[in-house]
Parts: sequence; structure tokens; C-alpha cells
Amino acid sequence: MCVTAVESRPADGGTAHAVKAMGEIGTSQGPSRRPLGARVKAFVALTKPRIIELLLITTVPVMFLAEQGVPDLTLVLLTCVGGYLSAGGANALNMYIDRDIDALMDRTSQRPLVTGMVSPREALAFGIALAVVSTLLFGLTVNWLSAWLALGALLFYVVVYTMILKRRTSQNIVWGGIAGCMPVLIGWSSVTNSVSWAPVILFLVMFFWTPPHYWPLSMKVKDDYARVGVPMLPVIASNKVVAKQIVIYSWVMVAVSLLLTPLGYTGWFYTAVALVAGGMWLWEAHGLQNRAKAEVTGAKLKEMRLFHWSITYVSVLFLAIAVDPFLR
Repeated sequence: MCVTAVESRPADGGTAHAVKAMGEIGTSQGPSRRPLGARVKAFVALTKPRIIELLLITTVPVMFLAEQGVPDLTLVLLTCVGGYLSAGGANALNMYIDRDIDALMDRTSQRPLVTGMVSPREALAFGIALAVVSTLLFGLTVNWLSAWLALGALLFYVVVYTMILKRRTSQNIVWGGIAGCMPVLIGWSSVTNSVSWAPVILFLVMFFWTPPHYWPLSMKVKDDYARVGVPMLPVIASNKVVAKQIVIYSWVMVAVSLLLTPLGYTGWFYTAVALVAGGMWLWEAHGLQNRAKAEVTGAKLKEMRLFHWSITYVSVLFLAIAVDPFLR
């Protein structure tokens, strides 16, 4: 379970501050400069808890769908804990690898490795420890299929996305987002110890959701990415091109989300919610495209409206997945 959703926290410091912070990466601070409470908060911050909340929102409802009712609550708890630790380990390792560019980007200039609250060695050890513990927890208390899926997602995010794709191609978030699609497979496999078409369809929903979720934020902070040489699509393409891609992915995402019902996995309630939420998504996506075509820039482009709606969309859609079995 890894990151696709991202924080929209505004910049908390300028580039000059970030450059200064970069020079402090890896320097040791005495205990008086790194109090215990702040250190604990820093290690929690390494896991990116706000992002993991979204990942769990796509995990637990699928367990209800797999069970066609209320799953074993102990199993739900173990799956959530294992998922948090796995995603947290991936996020910590991501910060370890990206600490150089995090120090140069305004939106990441206050991350623990940049400020020196956590050293690179500590972050690396922390990330590896979480990866090991989460895999063992899944394998010994849930099942080994879920354990290997979670470990595979972690390795894909850290190695394929962070180390290989992110700094080399504008398609980084498209293929790197595969890691963030894995929670639906993990949620289903934790209940059934197998994988079927239902989680595969939801995997594809999340796959096509990721680019139009992330690209609006990338449009907002493209100067940050350009500064560090990360070729996010908005850095190398015009707003018109990005908005067109967002609309294409959005239509495919909504279409795929409607496949669950004809295949017999969901009923009228999920279908109604998927149609309404999907329709609102397409309205926002086309609105962004129209503004981009009109060459609107700055705050009037309102690209963050779609970013924020994308989080609401996933929350609403997966809540419907959890509720639907009780209304059939």
C-alpha cells in the first residue's frame, strides 16, 4: 500500500529557507535541540498519515464487499494496522530517497529530513523496519497473499516510481500510481485469500483516478517540480494538453466504475452513487479544460477544485461500496 494521493499543504517557507535546510540534512543535533515529543511527531510525519487515511478508505469498504456484509472486525483492524505500517514504510523510504529535491521544493521544505529532525540513517532504518514488520504482521495474522501484495506495492512505489520513473518521465505518476491501486486488492484478499474481478475493476478505477487526481496539484506547484528537474506532465506540457489528458482519464475512470453492477457485484445504490459522483467529476474536469482552453492562468484556473473533489469522489464511491451489500 503506497502513496497516490498527496497533501495540498501550502508552502511554509521560501526556497532560500529550503536551500539552507538542505545544507543541514544529515547533521546531528543534540537531544536539547530535538525534544522527544517533536521527534515522535517527526517519525509519524515520515509515514504521511493524512495520505494513508485515503488508502484505508479504499481498503476497508472492499472488505465489506468481499464479505457481502460486515467482515470480522479483528481482521479489519489487523489489515488497517498492516496497511498503515506498509504504506508508512514506503513513505519514509520515499522521503529518504527524495530528501535532496524535498529541500528545494517549497511544499516539502518542512519535511523531517529537510529540517534535520530525523537523520537520513534513521529514516532509512525506520522505513525498512516498517516494511519488515508490516509484511510479517500481514503474513502471520491475515494471510500471505495480502502480505506479498502489500510488500509488492511498497517495492513498486519505492523502486519503480521513486527511484526509476519520477525523475525520468512525465508518465511517472501514471505507472507509479499502480502502487496506490493495491489497497483494493489487499482488502479483498484479506477476506477471501484470493483475487477476483471485483477488486481488479476497482484497481482500474484507482489507476485511472490517479493522474487526474495528481495532475491538478502538479499544475498548481509546477514551478516547484521544474526547479528540481522532475518532469511532471504540467512541467513539460501546456495547461491545455494536461487538461485534455485529465478529461480522457476521467471518462475512462467513470466508465470503469460502472462495470461492477452488470457483473453482479453491486446493486442499485452503488450504481446511483457512481453515476452522480462521476457526473460531478466530469463536470469539474470539463470545467478545468474549458478554462485551460481559454488560456486562463493563476488563481482563476481553479485547478485545485478538481484535486479536492477527487478526494471526495473516492471517499463517496467507496462508502457506497461498503453500504451497497446491505441494500441488495
